[in-house]
Amino acid sequence: MFLDILPLAVVDGVAYASLLFLVSMGLTLIFGVMGILNVAHGSFYAFGGYAAASAVSWAANWTDSSCALLALLFVVALIVGIAMGGLLEMLFIRRSHAYDPSLKLLITFGVFLMLEDVRGLIWGAQPYSASEVVNRLGNMQLGDITYTNYQLIVVPSIALLAYLGLEYFLRRTDLGMQTVAITHHREVAISQGINASRIGLVTFIIGAVLGGAGGALSVPTTSMVPGSSADMIVLSFAVIATAGMEQITGALIAALLIGIVRSIAVYMAPDLEVATPYIIMVLILIVRPQGLFAAVQARTI
Repeated sequence: MFLDILPLAVVDGVAYASLLFLVSMGLTLIFGVMGILNVAHGSFYAFGGYAAASAVSWAANWTDSSCALLALLFVVALIVGIAMGGLLEMLFIRRSHAYDPSLKLLITFGVFLMLEDVRGLIWGAQPYSASEVVNRLGNMQLGDITYTNYQLIVVPSIALLAYLGLEYFLRRTDLGMQTVAITHHREVAISQGINASRIGLVTFIIGAVLGGAGGALSVPTTSMVPGSSADMIVLSFAVIATAGMEQITGALIAALLIGIVRSIAVYMAPDLEVATPYIIMVLILIVRPQGLFAAVQARTI
């Protein structure tokens, strides 16, 4: 029984983990560079999903191209990320840099609540999806099981490319290396002439685009409903806590772990599906309070 459902559970788990990782990667980047646990990140996910569903629903009447609909998901994520990330950083985050971390958290929570009201005013309470994308990309037969090309190939490939692209940006570009310098020591980096405000804006926009992409890529397979943003931000916190704060590669592995185990639970123990990510997180944090991949910090007095 277990071996029969294992391939399907792994494919479902990897697809789910890919979406979870995209959102978690943006959240990890923002925290690593700016030291902010951004609760409003869940709104990037929700707005990306709702806007993508609306755009695909409109575009499906005008084109039969699956590639065009897929490209539209990225365009929507980019627009949502740049607009929302840029505005939030300039209006709220930049002004709160000197605040205590707990106050920054409360600010982002307040922004999240405001954005949830805006979302409700625009899209209401009905569910939104973009299943046309999955239907037009077709299926693939592996053995006796039929998989959608979208879940088997497209979503994991996009998540992997996003990870490699971010790693290249941080390690190989001037702006990326300046971002890493800010992460290591903000004051020293500023004294060397690095524009911290510009780095903060770019970081927040990249994180918002990744969050929006997670939402945009999820609506072809799941419906966006009220509360989706809260569910995703809590799951993302579980991922980065499991991996260790500021660990982008660790977030990838933690997302895969949570996604696959959760998917197996869907088939083997459905009652534990919702609790599974948090059970994994608690068990790991009991053994390694700093997370799986974070280095142990020396205690200072």
